[in-house]
Amino acid sequence: MIDLANLDFSWLPKYSVPLLWGLWTTLWLGVVAFLIAVPSGLLLALGRLYGGWYLRLPIIGFVDVIRFTPLLVQAVWIHFALPVVTGQSLSANQSGLIALTLHVSAYISEILRAGVIAIPKGQWEAARALGLRPRQIFQKVILPQVWPLVMPPLANVSVATFKLTAILGIIAVTDLTKAANRVNTFIFRPLEVFTVLALVYLAIGLVLAWIAWRIERHYAAPRTGRSAAVVVLTPSIAGRGHGT
Repeated sequence: MIDLANLDFSWLPKYSVPLLWGLWTTLWLGVVAFLIAVPSGLLLALGRLYGGWYLRLPIIGFVDVIRFTPLLVQAVWIHFALPVVTGQSLSANQSGLIALTLHVSAYISEILRAGVIAIPKGQWEAARALGLRPRQIFQKVILPQVWPLVMPPLANVSVATFKLTAILGIIAVTDLTKAANRVNTFIFRPLEVFTVLALVYLAIGLVLAWIAWRIERHYAAPRTGRSAAVVVLTPSIAGRGHGT
């Protein structure tokens, strides 16, 4: 039985520096990976929807490989096998960033593809009737309607991206979880250490949820049944990222 009265957090000030460095690594990895993954996912979605078979087939293959293999395996392969193939060595952080970006891009591409499909074909036809070109139709008519639809699942993916950085410790990326593990080897207080860890991740998640809510309000687009369809089509990145 756990005696809550014996919980000791007096170690926290002493080991705050390595934990803060781990938090910094988690934050920059998550932010950079997500910011790269959004436009990359959009390009993958467009290639799959409107590209020829020579473009669609590689994209489908890439997305399926990423979605149906664990991030842990992808990170290990990129860190240890990719340098053998390319002849270029990578640091742990570089390998982790590449693996995380590719992983998140695959999921975001499916979310955005579902969002584009959810827009009624009448929108395209009406825009063509006005004389707009395909690129103008997509940029000025379709895409502004897609973002409000996909914002909730994208917010979930952004939170999951930060949590997925914990897996990168397998290739020696010193993220927040890795740093907490190292601290625990010195003080042997796992309950306290991982309680602090959970609270930090919770705080990050709440901040991201608030940012997503603000962006959603900015668009101020009424969500209809189409948004529910997009959410249903969204895979569970948190669950699949750990080992499906």
